[in-house]
Amino acid sequence: MAATEPKSASSRRVAVIDIGTNSTRLLIADVDGDQVDEIYRESRVTRLGRGVDYSGQLSADGIEAVCEVIADYLPLIAEEEAAETMVIATSAVRDAGNGSAFVAELRERFALRCEVIDGDQEANFTYLGTVSGRSGDESLLVVDIGGGSTEMIIGQGSHPTFHTSLQAGVVRHTERLLTGDPPDSAELEALAKDIGKLVRAALEGVELPQVDRAIAVAGTASSLAAIDLELEPYDPKAVEGHLLPLRTVQWWLSRLASMPLEERKQVPGLHPDRAQAIVAGVVILIEIMRNFDLLEVEVSEHDILYGCAITAAASV
Repeated sequence: MAATEPKSASSRRVAVIDIGTNSTRLLIADVDGDQVDEIYRESRVTRLGRGVDYSGQLSADGIEAVCEVIADYLPLIAEEEAAETMVIATSAVRDAGNGSAFVAELRERFALRCEVIDGDQEANFTYLGTVSGRSGDESLLVVDIGGGSTEMIIGQGSHPTFHTSLQAGVVRHTERLLTGDPPDSAELEALAKDIGKLVRAALEGVELPQVDRAIAVAGTASSLAAIDLELEPYDPKAVEGHLLPLRTVQWWLSRLASMPLEERKQVPGLHPDRAQAIVAGVVILIEIMRNFDLLEVEVSEHDILYGCAITAAASV
């Protein structure tokens, strides 16, 4: 990757590493206020959170997979001369008994300070990133389906007015409930029932404003958009702003859930590493859409990486 010059004197070049339950992602960007100009972005499935729901521990294999990816990311960050590197870890690390030991290992091996963020921080960073560069005063619902948790945030303009973090995620719920290959109807019904219960409990007693637009971010939404568009290779510009009607999401669930894993890996637009967990992710999305009476969602690549980049740039 050839180094590039910042676009303006007021912009700050930063890097963000997001260590999630299912993937480890990198963003290098020039940030000017709330405008984020991507230089480089990459995501690799590392499955750090596999087994955490049962064992309460990060596995040695998962830790090593993350460390291998970070070792690849750091030279890219150095080449682009990022002024600040922000490293965050989410659900898997905050839930694991050895999460602090993992953070210490990152510090010792790479001299990286990793911040383990809670669900509230995750929701705030996600909302900040999603609304970056947007104008208008629409009431927005932002849905971030992760490997171990799912954030639902409602806000208007730059300020979230409601957010909640569900203990629902594509890795967590695949391990819990989808054991068949392909999953049978009883497993899918049990999954939908569990997710629906979690969503309703989070919204119970809350007087929510009317939502003008729903935006879905992260791997499930972007994968669904890529599948729907049959993108080979993946094209983030085509994914950004793609609309997914509820009926389309339901149709893709019936298709994906009926395929054995090896067949699912061949679906155009779906990265093979995401094939195992995509069904749980689609079920989570459908249950959220149903509970909010949503007819469609808009897919966006502007997610927690953007929010962290804006935050990192403000500290430089």
